[in-house]
Amino acid sequence: MASIREIAEALREIARTGMKPKAIRNAIRERHPEASKKDIVRAAFYAVTEAPTSADAATAELHDFALAERIAEDNAVVLVKVSKRKKKKRSSDASERSLAH
Repeated sequence: MASIREIAEALREIARTGMKPKAIRNAIRERHPEASKKDIVRAAFYAVTEAPTSADAATAELHDFALAERIAEDNAVVLVKVSKRKKKKRSSDASERSLAH
């Protein structure tokens, strides 16, 4: 598996002004097919914050990509299935016994 640093280097080479996030992910997966979406986003943040800085527009593009993908993950809708519980049926004998006590 490729390290975050290797993916970040590939991102710096690939990212161009005006690229859509999907195009960036697809280009990275051509070079690193085992890279998950989360790995690509982490590498984008690494490329922007930790790697040596460059004065090109790709850095701003990577920053926008990383933020957009991170926000999309955070806002993902989690569906919770609510099950309907059936009420227990009480027999008439049980209600009579509870009155006797």
